[in-house]
Amino acid sequence: MTSERQEKFSGTKDVEPHLELDTQKLEAYLAPRIPDFQGPLSIKRFKGGQSNPTYQLVTPQHRYVLRRKPPGQLLPSAHAVDREFKVIKALATTGFPVPTPHVLCEDTAIIGTMFYVMEMVEGRVLWEMSLPGMQPGERAAIYDSMVTTLAKLQSLDYKALGLEDFGKPDNYFARQITRWSKNYIASETESIPHMDELNAWLPANIPAHEATCIVHGDYRMDNMIFHPTEPRVVAILDWELSTLGHPLGDLTYHLLPWLLPNMGERLSSLGGLDLPALGIPTQEQYVARYCALTGLPEIPNSDYYFAYTVWRLAAIYQGIVKRVEDGTAASSEAPKDAGLVRDLADIAWAFAVKAGAK
Repeated sequence: MTSERQEKFSGTKDVEPHLELDTQKLEAYLAPRIPDFQGPLSIKRFKGGQSNPTYQLVTPQHRYVLRRKPPGQLLPSAHAVDREFKVIKALATTGFPVPTPHVLCEDTAIIGTMFYVMEMVEGRVLWEMSLPGMQPGERAAIYDSMVTTLAKLQSLDYKALGLEDFGKPDNYFARQITRWSKNYIASETESIPHMDELNAWLPANIPAHEATCIVHGDYRMDNMIFHPTEPRVVAILDWELSTLGHPLGDLTYHLLPWLLPNMGERLSSLGGLDLPALGIPTQEQYVARYCALTGLPEIPNSDYYFAYTVWRLAAIYQGIVKRVEDGTAASSEAPKDAGLVRDLADIAWAFAVKAGAK
């Protein structure tokens, strides 16, 4: 059985006219910079992704992936493909599962915006959290591979990798809340009272708990490539939001499928599913596994972090809604109104109330 989301977001499509690339100019640029690169070059675009347009580059010998900033007016600090390239390049030296990076191009004369090219890792991108068509044991192994890979990322020494300047080592949540509040306000298309309340409550109630590691920023199942036949992660993709920060930022964001109710095709969640029957760990089991891998006794102040992470997701989707309005959205499946943002704001506020908000 194949889910609607899997069919909708998997694979490639023809490049839309407003996102087309100059094939000859790109081929001439890449040929002397990537070993064994030989044309002719053909280009498709991956269906998935709401932010940085992502292309499949096909030559007779190899396939590559190109990630670029989208054209048009962009929010400050958004779509940082140069940061993606930097962290992938560093992580590739450790054996951590990332694609091999080939070249970063900051010259906007080549295709109109900054871009980078990396290897295309063969495998499966899974878009539906329930993993339809799989056996319980395979689902369990896939979930365990995701949380094990997250724990491995958080164990890496960012200073030894030359990433000491990749972000500030403290006050992660304060910085993130400031950033996403500004981005939300800049993208606002209608008034959403719970977003306004969260914008005020979250920065005033940050728990006093500091820790620093490499943060992916968008650590979720469909930003991973799984082995073609084995239930294990072979590459983590989409490092656009990566920085240095608090490990609970990635963990609680990764827990969103357990935190959200069934929202239909708008978002993939585990809400309403019989998880034991499917072989998928419950939220409690998954958190316990993470704690065992990282040595944490528990997740402190969890309701605050859940409120924060659902609010942040709402702010991200508000940015997508704004890009649809402006005509710069990367995906034809991007949400076209703020209904999803309102629903996420309601969920985030309910967690905030559990954490003490009034």
